[in-house]
Amino acid sequence: MSEKFDKFSNELDVLILDGEQLQNAIQYECHPTEFREALKVIGDKKKQEEFIQKLPNFKAAYQAWFSKSQAVIKQILPDRLTDFNSYYEFPKPRKDISFQNYMIKDALQGLVIRRYGDVIADTASAIPEFNQQINILRAAKNALGSRLMEIRTILQAELFDSEVESARALSKAGYLRGAGAICGVVIEKHLTEVCDAHGLSVKKKNPGISDLNQLLKDNDTITVPQWRFVQHLADIRNLCDHAKEREPTNEEIADLVAGTEKILKTIF
Repeated sequence: MSEKFDKFSNELDVLILDGEQLQNAIQYECHPTEFREALKVIGDKKKQEEFIQKLPNFKAAYQAWFSKSQAVIKQILPDRLTDFNSYYEFPKPRKDISFQNYMIKDALQGLVIRRYGDVIADTASAIPEFNQQINILRAAKNALGSRLMEIRTILQAELFDSEVESARALSKAGYLRGAGAICGVVIEKHLTEVCDAHGLSVKKKNPGISDLNQLLKDNDTITVPQWRFVQHLADIRNLCDHAKEREPTNEEIADLVAGTEKILKTIF
């Protein structure tokens, strides 16, 4: 997940940088004098000209940027996709076009609105809309970490549910030790996730259920009754893992399967 996160994060950074270059491009197209004045902070005229020469053509490059940004926002901030699209094209029919409802699509078409010889709206009118699209993309970047963590949690929960169902099926088929072993692995993985979520460092190289359970109790993450409950399940799991121990009973494995489900829902 970390490698994929880094790759997606880097791609999003590039998309934001491309958007900022488009932002400079439309500013220069609409307000060249003011833009050149602002560039004087660079100092060197040669560098200023090089900067301008590297600017993309807004009308030619925008659509590709828009499509890529749409896909990203749909994945990370789906509730903002409608807002993002609304800055491109007015969401409902317009009786009249003014500065207020002039959109990026109008700018791409080169639409200029005049009233009595005066320009009411033109490409410059779309700059505020484009600025908002970039702001939404930046918000997606800020939300990226929490969104991927949410996805990871959902996938982990689905995996655990599947494993518990496998354990239940093994138990019904009479493979009690196998069912118990699966439940033990699920409990260990889940408690490890809980420790990570609370920033608890496990010192033991290969911690078992009891080690993780004790760490959570010592740091007041779980209550004493919860600690006792988990320890009881750990004892049943140990029966399944050690061949020299007595055979676990059907009732014990049923308790272990049900207890595993309870841990997944109540300890986090």
